[in-house]
Amino acid sequence: MTRKQLSAGRVLGWLAMTVVVVATVFPFWWMVRTALTPAADLYTDNTSLLPDHPTLINFLRVLGLTTEAEARAAGGSGARLNFAAYLLNSIIYCGLIAVVQTLFCAMAGYAFARLRFPGRDLVFGILIAALMVPPIFTLLPNFILVKDLGLINTMAGMVAPTILMTPFAVFFLRQFFLSLPRDVEEAAILDGNGPWGIFWRIALPMSRGPLITIGLTTTVWAWKDFLWPLLIGRGEDNRLVTVALGVFLQQSPNTQPDWTGLMAASTLSVLPVLVLLLFVGKRLVQSLNFTGSK
Repeated sequence: MTRKQLSAGRVLGWLAMTVVVVATVFPFWWMVRTALTPAADLYTDNTSLLPDHPTLINFLRVLGLTTEAEARAAGGSGARLNFAAYLLNSIIYCGLIAVVQTLFCAMAGYAFARLRFPGRDLVFGILIAALMVPPIFTLLPNFILVKDLGLINTMAGMVAPTILMTPFAVFFLRQFFLSLPRDVEEAAILDGNGPWGIFWRIALPMSRGPLITIGLTTTVWAWKDFLWPLLIGRGEDNRLVTVALGVFLQQSPNTQPDWTGLMAASTLSVLPVLVLLLFVGKRLVQSLNFTGSK
């Protein structure tokens, strides 16, 4: 075997990929580095990639594992996060949206791809047109509707606008269902399956890759959502991690923000999604390879 020669295009490709990777990873690395830096060294120790005096005090005081005096001595305001409760709220919020939305979008996508009913193309055209509507335009109508339903400060109110479907997910899954071989579905019809049985027994198992993709992207989107949970989940019982970070920042001293504490809290908030990506990413690639094989 001969070694592939390095062409100018290949070298430029590797350089471009390296730049993209560094630009993507560096902000996360700097966030972790700031979280490990003592508040007193924040503005003096800002040239190296590693903190000169690494410490876990910022994580401990954010989690409420220090006294108020220790937190103030470490450069904080004494503010704490009920991180366990906020984390549980975020998991419930993201889990409900990801699971229910993926299921309903799969059913809608299969209906648009395989079923024939009056006005199907018109309804699908309206759905595609909804992709061009910025989410900020629907914020006020959704808020008024949730308020009139009495769902302010409830988990139901926070998940209500997006739990059933999003236009992109329906479009994405419809395109995949259109690519499924009809021979398998025709064989299932001969075995006595109707549209519902074909969807559950044939189409759904064959679409693991796209379903995991939609579920994963929906989870990441819901995890970083801020404005809508801030408007609806005002109470302590329904507060999400992202909203809690904003409250923590507001509780910082008036002289300057508590950057080390905020970066420690941000690092803790990113870890669950990072763990999810590490565990699901490999299975996602395997599923896509399986669905792409003939």
